[in-house]
Amino acid sequence: MSNPEQYDMGFYQSNYIIDNQEPSCNDSNAYGNVYGYREPQATEQPSSPAPPEMFLPSDYGGQLLQPASNLDYYSQSPSVDTFDEEPPLLEELGINFDHIWQKTLTVLNPMKPADGSIMNETDLTGPILFCVALGATLLMAGKAQFGYVYGMSAIGCLGIHSLLNLMSNSGVSYGCVASVLGYCLLPMVLLSSCAVFFSLQGTIGTMSALLIITWCSLSASKIFISALAMEGQQLLVAYPCALLYGLFALLTVF
Repeated sequence: MSNPEQYDMGFYQSNYIIDNQEPSCNDSNAYGNVYGYREPQATEQPSSPAPPEMFLPSDYGGQLLQPASNLDYYSQSPSVDTFDEEPPLLEELGINFDHIWQKTLTVLNPMKPADGSIMNETDLTGPILFCVALGATLLMAGKAQFGYVYGMSAIGCLGIHSLLNLMSNSGVSYGCVASVLGYCLLPMVLLSSCAVFFSLQGTIGTMSALLIITWCSLSASKIFISALAMEGQQLLVAYPCALLYGLFALLTVF
Protein backbone atom coordinates (compact mmCIF):
# COMPACT_ATOMS: atom_id res chain seq x y z
CA MET A 1 0.00 0.00 0.00
CA SER A 2 1.42 3.31 -1.06
CA ASN A 3 2.18 6.13 1.26
CA PRO A 4 -0.49 8.89 1.22
CA GLU A 5 2.10 11.58 1.72
CA GLN A 6 3.41 10.89 -1.74
CA TYR A 7 0.03 11.74 -3.26
CA ASP A 8 -0.28 14.85 -1.15
CA MET A 9 3.06 16.11 -2.15
CA GLY A 10 2.29 15.45 -5.81
CA PHE A 11 -1.11 17.20 -5.58
CA TYR A 12 0.30 20.43 -4.14
CA GLN A 13 3.22 20.68 -6.47
CA SER A 14 2.35 23.70 -8.53
CA ASN A 15 3.69 27.11 -9.44
CA TYR A 16 0.49 28.81 -8.30
CA ILE A 17 1.20 31.25 -5.49
CA ILE A 18 -1.60 32.50 -3.25
CA ASP A 19 -1.05 35.97 -1.94
CA ASN A 20 -3.09 37.23 0.98
CA GLN A 21 -3.85 40.63 -0.52
CA GLU A 22 -6.95 42.68 0.02
CA PRO A 23 -9.10 43.36 -3.01
CA SER A 24 -8.28 46.70 -4.56
CA CYS A 25 -10.59 49.23 -6.08
CA ASN A 26 -9.88 47.90 -9.54
CA ASP A 27 -11.12 44.47 -8.50
CA SER A 28 -14.35 45.86 -7.14
CA ASN A 29 -14.90 47.73 -10.38
CA ALA A 30 -14.31 44.58 -12.30
CA TYR A 31 -16.86 42.69 -10.21
CA GLY A 32 -19.31 45.49 -10.62
CA ASN A 33 -18.98 45.52 -14.41
CA VAL A 34 -19.93 41.87 -14.51
CA TYR A 35 -23.33 42.57 -12.93
CA GLY A 36 -23.94 45.79 -14.82
CA TYR A 37 -23.13 48.10 -11.95
CA ARG A 38 -20.29 50.51 -11.89
CA GLU A 39 -19.31 52.62 -9.00
CA PRO A 40 -19.30 56.26 -9.95
CA GLN A 41 -15.91 57.72 -10.11
CA ALA A 42 -14.99 61.20 -9.17
CA THR A 43 -15.03 63.40 -12.25
CA GLU A 44 -12.35 65.79 -12.99
CA GLN A 45 -12.75 69.40 -11.89
CA PRO A 46 -14.21 71.34 -14.83
CA SER A 47 -12.12 74.06 -16.17
CA SER A 48 -13.13 77.59 -15.28
CA PRO A 49 -15.53 79.15 -17.84
CA ALA A 50 -14.39 81.89 -20.10
CA PRO A 51 -14.98 85.37 -18.72
CA PRO A 52 -18.03 87.18 -20.17
CA GLU A 53 -15.79 89.96 -21.39
CA MET A 54 -14.55 87.69 -24.17
CA PHE A 55 -18.04 87.56 -25.79
CA LEU A 56 -18.65 91.32 -25.67
CA PRO A 57 -17.72 93.53 -28.60
CA SER A 58 -14.76 95.75 -28.26
CA ASP A 59 -16.85 98.93 -28.52
CA TYR A 60 -19.34 97.87 -25.84
CA GLY A 61 -19.66 100.77 -23.42
CA GLY A 62 -22.23 99.42 -20.94
CA GLN A 63 -21.77 97.63 -17.71
CA LEU A 64 -21.83 93.90 -17.23
CA LEU A 65 -25.33 92.40 -16.76
CA GLN A 66 -26.92 95.84 -17.28
CA PRO A 67 -28.53 96.94 -20.56
CA ALA A 68 -26.91 99.94 -22.11
CA SER A 69 -29.29 102.87 -22.49
CA ASN A 70 -29.75 103.93 -26.11
CA LEU A 71 -31.26 107.39 -26.07
CA ASP A 72 -30.83 107.84 -29.82
CA TYR A 73 -33.20 104.95 -30.50
CA TYR A 74 -36.02 106.46 -28.45
CA SER A 75 -35.42 109.91 -29.85
CA GLN A 76 -35.61 108.64 -33.45
CA SER A 77 -38.60 106.33 -32.90
CA PRO A 78 -41.99 107.71 -33.99
CA SER A 79 -44.13 109.15 -31.25
CA VAL A 80 -46.94 106.96 -29.98
CA ASP A 81 -50.45 108.24 -30.54
CA THR A 82 -52.08 109.32 -27.35
CA PHE A 83 -55.75 109.25 -26.49
CA ASP A 84 -56.02 112.98 -27.11
CA GLU A 85 -55.11 112.52 -30.78
CA GLU A 86 -57.74 109.83 -31.42
CA PRO A 87 -61.00 110.88 -33.10
CA PRO A 88 -64.18 110.96 -31.00
CA LEU A 89 -66.19 107.79 -30.65
CA LEU A 90 -69.27 109.25 -32.40
CA GLU A 91 -67.13 110.21 -35.38
CA GLU A 92 -65.76 106.66 -35.61
CA LEU A 93 -69.31 105.32 -35.55
CA GLY A 94 -70.33 107.71 -38.35
CA ILE A 95 -72.66 109.83 -36.21
CA ASN A 96 -72.39 113.52 -37.03
CA PHE A 97 -74.92 115.69 -35.22
CA ASP A 98 -74.19 118.67 -37.45
CA HIS A 99 -75.18 116.73 -40.56
CA ILE A 100 -78.23 115.31 -38.80
CA TRP A 101 -79.38 118.81 -37.91
CA GLN A 102 -78.81 120.08 -41.47
CA LYS A 103 -80.78 117.18 -42.95
CA THR A 104 -83.62 117.77 -40.50
CA LEU A 105 -83.80 121.46 -41.43
CA THR A 106 -83.76 120.53 -45.12
CA VAL A 107 -86.76 118.24 -44.59
CA LEU A 108 -88.68 120.77 -42.50
CA ASN A 109 -88.18 123.46 -45.16
CA PRO A 110 -89.10 122.07 -48.59
CA MET A 111 -88.04 125.34 -50.27
CA LYS A 112 -84.49 125.16 -48.91
CA PRO A 113 -81.95 123.82 -51.43
CA ALA A 114 -80.40 120.51 -50.43
CA ASP A 115 -76.67 119.90 -50.17
CA GLY A 116 -75.93 116.87 -52.31
CA SER A 117 -72.62 116.05 -50.56
CA ILE A 118 -74.36 115.75 -47.19
CA MET A 119 -77.45 113.98 -48.47
CA ASN A 120 -75.39 111.32 -50.24
CA GLU A 121 -74.18 109.88 -46.91
CA THR A 122 -75.41 106.63 -45.41
CA ASP A 123 -76.67 107.98 -42.09
CA LEU A 124 -79.27 105.80 -40.40
CA THR A 125 -79.24 107.43 -36.97
CA GLY A 126 -81.97 109.95 -37.74
CA PRO A 127 -84.19 107.54 -39.72
CA ILE A 128 -84.17 104.96 -36.92
CA LEU A 129 -85.07 107.63 -34.37
CA PHE A 130 -87.93 108.91 -36.53
CA CYS A 131 -89.28 105.39 -37.12
CA VAL A 132 -89.22 104.71 -33.38
CA ALA A 133 -90.93 108.05 -32.75
CA LEU A 134 -93.63 107.23 -35.30
CA GLY A 135 -94.27 103.85 -33.71
CA ALA A 136 -94.30 105.38 -30.21
CA THR A 137 -96.84 108.07 -31.15
CA LEU A 138 -99.04 105.47 -32.83
CA LEU A 139 -98.82 103.37 -29.69
CA MET A 140 -99.85 106.36 -27.60
CA ALA A 141 -102.87 106.72 -29.88
CA GLY A 142 -103.82 103.09 -29.19
CA LYS A 143 -102.29 101.58 -32.36
CA ALA A 144 -99.46 99.08 -31.92
CA GLN A 145 -98.09 99.21 -35.46
CA PHE A 146 -94.34 98.79 -35.02
CA GLY A 147 -94.19 95.78 -37.32
CA TYR A 148 -96.06 97.57 -40.11
CA VAL A 149 -93.83 100.64 -39.79
CA TYR A 150 -90.59 98.71 -40.16
CA GLY A 151 -91.98 96.31 -42.76
CA MET A 152 -93.32 99.02 -45.05
CA SER A 153 -90.12 101.03 -44.58
CA ALA A 154 -87.91 98.14 -45.70
CA ILE A 155 -90.07 97.19 -48.70
CA GLY A 156 -90.59 100.84 -49.72
CA CYS A 157 -86.85 101.58 -49.58
CA LEU A 158 -86.18 98.52 -51.74
CA GLY A 159 -88.69 99.68 -54.37
CA ILE A 160 -87.43 103.28 -54.45
CA HIS A 161 -83.85 102.01 -54.62
CA SER A 162 -84.59 99.93 -57.70
CA LEU A 163 -86.48 102.79 -59.36
CA LEU A 164 -83.73 105.35 -58.78
CA ASN A 165 -81.05 103.02 -60.12
CA LEU A 166 -83.07 102.73 -63.33
CA MET A 167 -83.66 106.47 -63.64
CA SER A 168 -80.18 107.80 -62.74
CA ASN A 169 -76.84 107.28 -64.45
CA SER A 170 -74.66 107.30 -61.34
CA GLY A 171 -76.75 104.94 -59.23
CA VAL A 172 -77.42 105.06 -55.52
CA SER A 173 -76.88 102.74 -52.58
CA TYR A 174 -79.65 101.20 -50.51
CA GLY A 175 -78.38 102.89 -47.36
CA CYS A 176 -78.59 106.33 -48.95
CA VAL A 177 -82.19 105.71 -50.05
CA ALA A 178 -83.13 104.50 -46.57
CA SER A 179 -81.46 107.53 -45.01
CA VAL A 180 -83.32 110.06 -47.17
CA LEU A 181 -86.72 108.39 -46.85
CA GLY A 182 -86.24 108.05 -43.09
CA TYR A 183 -85.43 111.71 -42.61
CA CYS A 184 -88.40 112.73 -44.70
CA LEU A 185 -90.61 110.71 -42.34
CA LEU A 186 -90.41 113.55 -39.80
CA PRO A 187 -93.59 115.37 -40.97
CA MET A 188 -95.47 112.09 -40.61
CA VAL A 189 -94.31 111.94 -36.98
CA LEU A 190 -95.91 115.36 -36.45
CA LEU A 191 -99.18 114.06 -37.91
CA SER A 192 -99.16 110.99 -35.67
CA SER A 193 -98.47 113.24 -32.68
CA CYS A 194 -101.63 115.19 -33.49
CA ALA A 195 -103.56 111.90 -33.66
CA VAL A 196 -102.76 111.35 -29.97
CA PHE A 197 -104.87 114.36 -28.92
CA PHE A 198 -107.76 114.29 -31.40
CA SER A 199 -109.17 112.07 -34.13
CA LEU A 200 -108.12 112.56 -37.74
CA GLN A 201 -111.06 110.67 -39.24
CA GLY A 202 -112.78 113.63 -40.82
CA THR A 203 -112.37 116.37 -43.36
CA ILE A 204 -109.69 118.17 -41.39
CA GLY A 205 -107.80 114.97 -40.75
CA THR A 206 -107.96 113.98 -44.42
CA MET A 207 -106.73 117.38 -45.60
CA SER A 208 -103.95 117.31 -43.02
CA ALA A 209 -102.88 113.84 -44.18
CA LEU A 210 -102.78 114.97 -47.83
CA LEU A 211 -100.71 117.99 -46.87
CA ILE A 212 -98.24 115.86 -44.91
CA ILE A 213 -97.94 113.36 -47.78
CA THR A 214 -97.13 116.19 -50.22
CA TRP A 215 -94.65 117.64 -47.78
CA CYS A 216 -92.79 114.34 -47.31
CA SER A 217 -92.73 113.43 -51.01
CA LEU A 218 -91.50 116.88 -52.14
CA SER A 219 -88.71 116.87 -49.54
CA ALA A 220 -87.58 113.38 -50.51
CA SER A 221 -87.66 114.06 -54.25
CA LYS A 222 -85.75 117.33 -53.76
CA ILE A 223 -82.97 115.52 -51.92
CA PHE A 224 -82.80 112.69 -54.46
CA ILE A 225 -82.51 114.94 -57.52
CA SER A 226 -79.86 117.04 -55.75
CA ALA A 227 -77.75 114.05 -54.72
CA LEU A 228 -78.09 112.16 -58.02
CA ALA A 229 -78.04 115.19 -60.39
CA MET A 230 -81.47 114.37 -61.82
CA GLU A 231 -82.58 117.79 -62.99
CA GLY A 232 -86.15 118.08 -64.23
CA GLN A 233 -87.28 114.74 -62.77
CA GLN A 234 -88.55 115.81 -59.38
CA LEU A 235 -92.21 115.03 -60.09
CA LEU A 236 -91.30 111.59 -61.44
CA VAL A 237 -89.43 110.81 -58.22
CA ALA A 238 -92.07 112.45 -55.98
CA TYR A 239 -94.91 110.19 -57.24
CA PRO A 240 -93.56 106.82 -55.89
CA CYS A 241 -92.47 108.59 -52.70
CA ALA A 242 -96.03 109.90 -52.25
CA LEU A 243 -97.38 106.36 -52.58
CA LEU A 244 -95.03 105.16 -49.85
CA TYR A 245 -95.86 107.97 -47.45
CA GLY A 246 -99.56 107.47 -48.19
CA LEU A 247 -99.32 104.08 -46.51
CA PHE A 248 -97.96 105.66 -43.36
CA ALA A 249 -100.73 108.25 -43.48
CA LEU A 250 -103.32 105.46 -43.60
CA LEU A 251 -101.78 103.91 -40.49
CA THR A 252 -101.91 107.28 -38.77
CA VAL A 253 -105.46 108.27 -39.68
CA PHE A 254 -107.20 104.93 -39.43
